[in-house]
Amino acid sequence: MPHKRPKGVLSVGWACFACAATGRTEHVPTSDDYPDTVVRRIRFDAGGGLGWKLSAITTPRTKPAPWKIVVVTGAPSWAEYWAPALAALPQDREMIVVDRPGYASSEPIEYVGDIAVQARALAPLLDARPGQKVLLVGQSYGAAIAALMASNNPRKVAGLVLLSGYFGESGPTARWLLDMGAKLLKVIPRDLRHAVIEVTNQPGQLDGVRAALARMRVPVHVIHGDKDDFAPIEIAERVLAETRTRRPIRFERVPGANHFLNDGPVEPLLAALEGCIPAPRPLLRLRLPTLTWFKPKPPRTTVHA
Repeated sequence: MPHKRPKGVLSVGWACFACAATGRTEHVPTSDDYPDTVVRRIRFDAGGGLGWKLSAITTPRTKPAPWKIVVVTGAPSWAEYWAPALAALPQDREMIVVDRPGYASSEPIEYVGDIAVQARALAPLLDARPGQKVLLVGQSYGAAIAALMASNNPRKVAGLVLLSGYFGESGPTARWLLDMGAKLLKVIPRDLRHAVIEVTNQPGQLDGVRAALARMRVPVHVIHGDKDDFAPIEIAERVLAETRTRRPIRFERVPGANHFLNDGPVEPLLAALEGCIPAPRPLLRLRLPTLTWFKPKPPRTTVHA
């Protein structure tokens, strides 16, 4: 039975300090929660010739599922907090959630601040098996990176989801954390330090993200809690309203939800993601023309008087 994780801000901070104290890079080891046949940790080569090894958790499947859900996490970037969602995923879906470069057990050890570089590094996640489609999910800080990934690989992505997207402006809780983190930057654990630097330096990179969204040809879905005090929903609404897109963006407001949509019951989260996958089209039924058999008319009889 998986143990319950603490929620919210204190959870993030405590996990960082606990891992720093014990020398671990994984924040709640998946192998202790679920069998390897349900949730499995893998490592793969980063794209773009960067030479890094990246770490992720995934759902093993004996045969390819029709849809592969790729999740790019926020800051700090810890795939472990998605483990319950992976374990609850139905067999006709696959999911892979990555620890982004510079976090957990993904290389490099150093901070990687350029979101375009991160998008190139994470591109191999979009590789799919024959007949499989990819739904790309960018969570919080990862939303901007996912937008670049989708724009750079238009033929590999069938849909883009911006989940609690962070776009350069912080809500009250995030501002407090950033201010506190900036004062303690030299003493806080690496993952928290990288998160503070990342979020602080993101605004100057958002022009490229807006351009990527404007070029997008695949369906784009926004899922955002209306009680989000890290990345307020009003900011996401304004950013998207100011971005001219080729096709309308579907905006789903989640009543009462905060920034951590994956840190709670998994059913609403999986239902929201499933709502971004189009229903399969019914098979076309070929209708053969109906042959009408004509009976020959009897010969006309002429009566002579």
